[in-house]
Amino acid sequence: MVAELVNKLSAVQKTAKPAPQRRLLLVDDSRLQRRLLSTMLRRWGYFVVEADSGQAAMTLCTQQVFDIVLSDWVMPGGMNGLEFCAAFRALPRDSYGYFILLTAKGGAGETALGLDAGADDFLTKPVSPDELHARLMAGERILAMEAELRAKNRLVTRTLAEIQGLYESLNRDLVEARKLQQSLVRERYRSFGASEVSLMLRPSGHVGGDLVGFFQINPTRLGVFALDVAGHGVASALMTARLAGLFSGNAPDQNVALLAGLDGQHAARAPAEVAAILNRLLLAEIETDSYFTLLYGDIDLETGQFSFVQAGHPHPVIQRAAGVIEYVGTGGLPIGLFPEAQYETLTDRLQPGDRLLIMSDGVTECATPSGDELGENGLNALLVRNAGLRGPALLETLIWDLQAHAGGQDFQDDVSGVLFDFERPPVLA
Repeated sequence: MVAELVNKLSAVQKTAKPAPQRRLLLVDDSRLQRRLLSTMLRRWGYFVVEADSGQAAMTLCTQQVFDIVLSDWVMPGGMNGLEFCAAFRALPRDSYGYFILLTAKGGAGETALGLDAGADDFLTKPVSPDELHARLMAGERILAMEAELRAKNRLVTRTLAEIQGLYESLNRDLVEARKLQQSLVRERYRSFGASEVSLMLRPSGHVGGDLVGFFQINPTRLGVFALDVAGHGVASALMTARLAGLFSGNAPDQNVALLAGLDGQHAARAPAEVAAILNRLLLAEIETDSYFTLLYGDIDLETGQFSFVQAGHPHPVIQRAAGVIEYVGTGGLPIGLFPEAQYETLTDRLQPGDRLLIMSDGVTECATPSGDELGENGLNALLVRNAGLRGPALLETLIWDLQAHAGGQDFQDDVSGVLFDFERPPVLA
């Protein structure tokens, strides 16, 4: 029998490829069987450690890590191969251990017991070298795949940790960016005698693409603007920062809506001309695929005349003193889409007690959790219900009402607006 095994071993060795240096635990109470198998295994490149019982094997497994275990089923003493297999599987390990049971039993019941205990494969005694080598190669493939998976998992874990670090850094930067963007709206309220202008700006995320503001053209005229850059996030926020400088009240020489006068006073461009200049500027000088909607208006604080241009922005809302709500404007084309776009200056007049609301589409498109948008009818109802409020109090209440309409969820779009309450001409010094 020994001679037969040696001959088969020689035949297998001629065709077998050297295996990687894996640690293999050979467990068998027969010294002769261990000698024969360990000779084959070492010639195939395995580092072999022997044990003559299940208890001895468990002791070794608590001290060393083995890639493959080749264990006899039937062994004398307190722990047979099946019990050893179950105990082996219960050990904490960072890698997988491939377990082959050697057995003279071949019934389906015994196979089920072995699988249930955690065995990966079976070999029937007497062991055929060809079959043993084939079973080991199958185990090698499993271990190679498991090692590759562990390596990829480590890579994924490291990558996720790096991404988390980048996300936390980006989140900190976005928090600061939100503060900077909010600082673009330096003044959110100003009184002009009995009239007053108020602003609201609530990005849907850290930063957004909406911007609102006002600047004084001269002692009796006020410029107001609201714009909405397409998209969300950092790119849109950067565009709003660029545009904020073009409507700055602190740097009138850079304000696209103002012209230097001979007497040191600034004159105002017609609103349609402002839109046309911005359209040319965005298409010719600012290299970007972004576009934005705009509502720019010029309000006479004495007469209440409101001259404005609407470039794709939602219609301005005038709530008359008697409660009637009017939507004015003709729509118009957004800024930065069409070189040939034409813009028109429109006019309306506010009477004492009227209010003007210029808002982004995030207001009327604010949706319930089921998807029902507020719409113009919903906005009208809010304005009527809160007709007794004015200025910042009205805008704050509108935000609360929108949050209630959205079911307490975060806004899906930026919410912004300019509110002008017109009462009577200011008393000039």
